[in-house]
Amino acid sequence: MPQAQYVSPEYLEKLKAELHDLKTVQRRELANRIEAAKALGDLSENAEYHEAKDALGFIEGRILEIEDLFKNAVIVEHDAKAGTNVRVGSKVKVKVNGKEKSFEIVGSNEADPMAGKVSNESPIGMALIGAHKGDKVNVKSPAGATVYEIIEIG
Repeated sequence: MPQAQYVSPEYLEKLKAELHDLKTVQRRELANRIEAAKALGDLSENAEYHEAKDALGFIEGRILEIEDLFKNAVIVEHDAKAGTNVRVGSKVKVKVNGKEKSFEIVGSNEADPMAGKVSNESPIGMALIGAHKGDKVNVKSPAGATVYEIIEIG
């Protein structure tokens, strides 16, 4: 059974735009490059032809990947009033090692730890999911276990 892919509405729109560009612009450009390279003759030693074919293969793979994600997408809206426990879409403020940090729990495709977006499948995300304000959760990572205290859920 396919696994649900949690995505925000914004990320879904970004993917739709990427898919449209891949199908209508990039695919056509590469098809034209392949045809131009074929016109040059011997394909066995034609680097332009092989490069364009490889790029087209990558684009076709990305198109399939995005279309598959759409089939399994579960749209998660951020709703600060949606409950008292952490879930995908929650914004969480925690205290860890005496410092406050903020995270947004997102699906794995949207994860961007540098921007504070952690995947629900990451050690931090898995530890926080289901927890409530005031809870202390143990986050196990390669660096060892760390206690995160939930200060706020939005």
